[in-house]
Amino acid sequence: MNSAKERLVNGIVKENPTFVLMLGMCPTLAVTTSAVNGLGMGLTTMAVLALSNVFISLLRNIIPDKVRIPAFIVIIASFVTVVELLLQGYIPFLYDSLGLYIPLIVVNCIILGRAEAYAYKNPVLPSLFDGIGMGLGFSVALTCIGAVRELLGAGEIFGIRVMPESFVPVSIFIMAPGAFFVLAILTAIQNKVKINGEKKGKDMSKIQSGCGNDCMNCSDTGCAHGLYGEKAGGTSGGQMKEGEKNG
Repeated sequence: MNSAKERLVNGIVKENPTFVLMLGMCPTLAVTTSAVNGLGMGLTTMAVLALSNVFISLLRNIIPDKVRIPAFIVIIASFVTVVELLLQGYIPFLYDSLGLYIPLIVVNCIILGRAEAYAYKNPVLPSLFDGIGMGLGFSVALTCIGAVRELLGAGEIFGIRVMPESFVPVSIFIMAPGAFFVLAILTAIQNKVKINGEKKGKDMSKIQSGCGNDCMNCSDTGCAHGLYGEKAGGTSGGQMKEGEKNG
């Protein structure tokens, strides 16, 4: 699965960071008070993800395996700093809205996870599209959550009035609990669509929310559903490299 189209589809649909892998929940729940904030955080993360994937892939044969995680963090932090300064200089309203969550992109598990699972093991071009695909998937998820919260909590989408004047905003949706409600509802809708499709005999393998198994106690060494599984470009979570098996 190294073609550009496959990597994009993988990030947006099959392994969507938010709705499937359930990663990056901190910014997902914190900044999605509006569609603009969700889109801004998503695109900012996508830029960092794509650029860090490219550089990590370029340096994958140079970075020693034992210090790869610190090296990844340094590369990611460098791009986050650049993006933060650009937002502060050219899009100050978005910079003020996202606030602390911009520098926290450094420790976003989506970015570090893709660096470890894919970019460190694959060529530059597939790694670039993997980063773009995952970033677009994250952007779509955050924008959807932000749009629903903004619509129900303020009667607007992207600051444009949508609901009639008689509409009474449900203010809880633009508060912290609203993020959990909306994420749960959207995930439930996705699961419902998948279940109904499977009952009708359709192939719903591209719509999922993880494997649903107990990964900690999973004995299936061939499982490919995890973040570091074969679908993500590496060996599966339960497998050991041949050298490790032999000591």
